[in-house]
Amino acid sequence: MSENTFETIEQRVSYGVGRQLGDQLRNNPFKEFDVSAVQAGLADAIANSASQVSDEDLNAAFSVVSKKMQELEQAAAKEMSAEGEKFLADNAKRDEVTVTESGLQYEVLATGDGEKPTAASTVRTHYHGTFINGDIFDSSVDRGQPAEFPIGGVIPGWTEALQLMTEGSKWRLYVPYHLAYGEQGSQGAIPPYSTLVFEVELLAIVS
Repeated sequence: MSENTFETIEQRVSYGVGRQLGDQLRNNPFKEFDVSAVQAGLADAIANSASQVSDEDLNAAFSVVSKKMQELEQAAAKEMSAEGEKFLADNAKRDEVTVTESGLQYEVLATGDGEKPTAASTVRTHYHGTFINGDIFDSSVDRGQPAEFPIGGVIPGWTEALQLMTEGSKWRLYVPYHLAYGEQGSQGAIPPYSTLVFEVELLAIVS
């Protein structure tokens, strides 16, 4: 389509609204959208025309799709959980990995000679977080800016690990989902039941 198809401000804004709606629909777990039906629904709503589908049929259709989406989400969560469990089970066999009573796994990369923080401490760290497939979801290292936070204000796996570390230490943490973001995940960035891997360097105990 030509870049000059929509020449007026009103046309471009209208197209932008359509793009935004399309982006939302494309990222929705329900992938079987009929574009022509979506367009018809938009047109009827804007024109305030009578609906071409009865409320009863709409509710029934939404109920079917909602159930299907829930089933897909549950299947994905089950698969995520199983992958995490297998990864941790295999990882625990490595000699350099320590497994705590909670299920947290860690590997010491460097040992500092400073003090250990307590549950009431605030610390400064550098960290690099990935999923078990290596994809990065967050990294203070990549941002070039260390992070400060209270030990009691982070995920349980971090709270436990940081109190075992000394200032100047760098560990790799393997965090099961129940010590990370649990069954709910985090704001779309981290799916439910995700096992996470962090390289954490404890730079300083701030207070």
